[in-house]
Amino acid sequence: MKVSLCDYLSGNEYPGRGICIGLAPSGKKAMIAYFIMGRSANSRNRVFDPIKGGICTKAADPEKMTDPHLIIYNPVLTFKKTTIVTNGDQTNTIYDFMKSNKFSGYNFEAALKKRTFEDDKPNWTPRISGLLDMKTGAYKLSILKSCDGNKKSAQRFVFDYAEPLAAEGHFISTYKCNGDPIPSFEGEPMRVAIDEDDPNELAGKLWEALNEENKVSLFVRAIKLKTQEYEDVIINKYKAVER
Repeated sequence: MKVSLCDYLSGNEYPGRGICIGLAPSGKKAMIAYFIMGRSANSRNRVFDPIKGGICTKAADPEKMTDPHLIIYNPVLTFKKTTIVTNGDQTNTIYDFMKSNKFSGYNFEAALKKRTFEDDKPNWTPRISGLLDMKTGAYKLSILKSCDGNKKSAQRFVFDYAEPLAAEGHFISTYKCNGDPIPSFEGEPMRVAIDEDDPNELAGKLWEALNEENKVSLFVRAIKLKTQEYEDVIINKYKAVER
């Protein structure tokens, strides 16, 4: 059943980091959204910053960054006519694998075989990843997670959406909800409605839906499938400190 992503997010205090990919109502644009949230001061001390083809995370105030591990990475990169989006440095693992190998439909899965969930005991935060074909709108989502918190067992799921439909997409997040330890996302990615062709409008609605205390940064990309031209929108809760 297709649900409202904004309604889901507004009722969830802490889904952690989330990826949504799908098609706009017109069917002529692909839409990607990625957000980060934080409970600790270190996690909240971040902003999204544009780089060539994507974004990176950086400390809002470098002097207050206590541990860059699992905090600083490139969430979004563009390789040829493909957008890669993830919640960690596996973005570069996928990018480098695709760059060094003859492109095939399974490079995404093969690259992620080299990685596992994050080493942040006791949460063992899942690694979530997405890949979008900017010519067709076809996309994949993946989650690498522990088996009920057992660090010795990694579960690897890939979901392939080769025939996307207009006005809908799929959403996956690192966590199911808040907790201690935080429970990992369960089941298939959520089938969600995408009601906007304008990335600014989509970004505004998603930002408003995210929990005010825990939200940190949001990124939305709208891609014209005919030309592969894209428009990026970034919203940061915190301002970067210039020193």
